[in-house]
Amino acid sequence: MISYQVCECGAPLQLREDTTPEPAGTEVLLRVTAAGICHSDIHFWEGVYDIGGGQVMRLADRGLKLPLTLGHENVGRVVAVGPEARGVQVGDERLVYPWIGCGTCAVCARGDEQLCLKPGFVGAFRPGGFSDHLMVPHPRYLVDYGDVAREQAAPLACSGVTAYGALKKFGELLKREPVVVIGAGGVGLMALAILRAMEARGAIVVDIDPRKREAAMQAGALAVVDGKAADAAAQIRAIVNDRIWAVVDFVGSGPTVKLGTDLLTKGGHLVVVGLFGGEITIPTPYIPMRAMTLQGSYTGSLPELNELIALLRKRPMPYLPVQVRPLDTVNQSLQDLKDGAVVGRVVLAPN
Repeated sequence: MISYQVCECGAPLQLREDTTPEPAGTEVLLRVTAAGICHSDIHFWEGVYDIGGGQVMRLADRGLKLPLTLGHENVGRVVAVGPEARGVQVGDERLVYPWIGCGTCAVCARGDEQLCLKPGFVGAFRPGGFSDHLMVPHPRYLVDYGDVAREQAAPLACSGVTAYGALKKFGELLKREPVVVIGAGGVGLMALAILRAMEARGAIVVDIDPRKREAAMQAGALAVVDGKAADAAAQIRAIVNDRIWAVVDFVGSGPTVKLGTDLLTKGGHLVVVGLFGGEITIPTPYIPMRAMTLQGSYTGSLPELNELIALLRKRPMPYLPVQVRPLDTVNQSLQDLKDGAVVGRVVLAPN
């Protein structure tokens, strides 16, 4: 078995070879056929999050240990099953739900394993898919994704369920009012496609990259705005007659979150998803006086991933641009994503 591992934060991933594991108990061994690269992989690779004020949160302090095999957007073919594994068989190709919790706490019991305080996330706390094989602890984390091409299915495990989980927080508002989407990276473009599948009103997209704004228009955005424009907020307000009820921020920087809060009309709702980093200051009286909702959204639950797959079977969506690259391009691919040179998603496939 070969894997590309982070052996030193920020340094190139190293190719390692080891014995292919054999599944025990409820475990299922997959041969990886597609592994998406996500911005969270950049944070895991670098080992830190920017939390503003010149401070960082070190992932080592939160339990991440090196060497680490990244990759949490994975599709694989079942090659072996443990004696207690039920519901899958050798030859099945499945999407892997990566946000695994402890399985026993109250949070996991209600179905929100992604919020578990003792996480076992694939590609963070257990080996991920930047490898030719991947071990999954239980068949329930394997999702039948239907007839979708595997390179389009893989990003659903993070980009897709993250966008869906965030958009669901707006409820029926999506059918009545356009949502402002900040960031047209892989998750933002996925959100546009999911909004169409949800038969929502549509989205105004804000991004600083003209290539991504163009991709957003091609994906069905109602309008696009350059986030660097001095009058960006005024442009957005003009499009919707100054009534902005819903904003979702897939960047999560100080300036983008501030833009989101500034845009909201009275009673408006901002959902922050992105982890770019930074900080904001909000006058506390504004929160009750404007009756605003400022909410975080962290990936999505296993039930939400199953809901998303069921939705896409009923209303297939136009998929985001995907570049399929060989697994051995992982270091260049990570750097390209970090540099903002990727439109859509990069998905790695074994050589």
